[in-house]
Amino acid sequence: MNSLLKVDNELKRKVDAFRERITGEAEELVASFFPNKLLELDHFLKDPGLNICELKEIHSEINLTVPDPIILSNLHDGLEAQNAKKRKMEDGSGEDKVAGTKVFVMPGGMMKSNAKLVDLIEKVKPEIRTLIEKCNTVKMWVQLLIPRIEDGNNFGVSIQEETVAELRTVEGEAASYLDQISRYYITRAKLVSKIAKYPHVEDYRRTVTEIDEKEYISLKIIVSELRNQYVTLHDMILKNIDKIKKPRSSNAEALY
Repeated sequence: MNSLLKVDNELKRKVDAFRERITGEAEELVASFFPNKLLELDHFLKDPGLNICELKEIHSEINLTVPDPIILSNLHDGLEAQNAKKRKMEDGSGEDKVAGTKVFVMPGGMMKSNAKLVDLIEKVKPEIRTLIEKCNTVKMWVQLLIPRIEDGNNFGVSIQEETVAELRTVEGEAASYLDQISRYYITRAKLVSKIAKYPHVEDYRRTVTEIDEKEYISLKIIVSELRNQYVTLHDMILKNIDKIKKPRSSNAEALY
């Protein structure tokens, strides 16, 4: 190998040190961190904040008052406005759009988010990030254990590849949880903007409460999934640790 590719001894030493560090971190994660974290998340699922029976408790007040309706002082003026709009539509020069209330500033200052959900989200997000980071470390460890490609005796290698695929899947699912939280904020912001523009439409206000309730249920499911993923990874790696660390038997290696 040295004759085919020259590798600087200092760089090789640093790479070997990196491999040893990743190995130590990954083995500690599987043996200790994963089981402790799954127990921690299981306890978190029993927290009163995640077990609210009446979802009305998580509702947030939308402090946007409904303005008084505009009363036309002259009925004739109102008819003329309608006729003008009709002529505009017949000419094809405009579209029949409902013009909402122009919003220059919120009456009560900045429109606050749902404080209860924001507090819960800030507790869940670090757990999602932790799972992504730890999975990445364990995935790198298993990938470094994969031996060189040879014909035959690859059953252990297939187990390693299956483990890497599972870790990659968990990473992707965890990342999608972060996207889900971002979508919640964007969707809610658009609805609140609609309420400010169309304050007389009650359905917009009801939709905000529905979105909040849905996000609360989703956050509990996310915590449950995080716990389940730690359980699954811990169980899968422990059951196959022999093949993961030593994919090819010594007897088979002696044949080559």
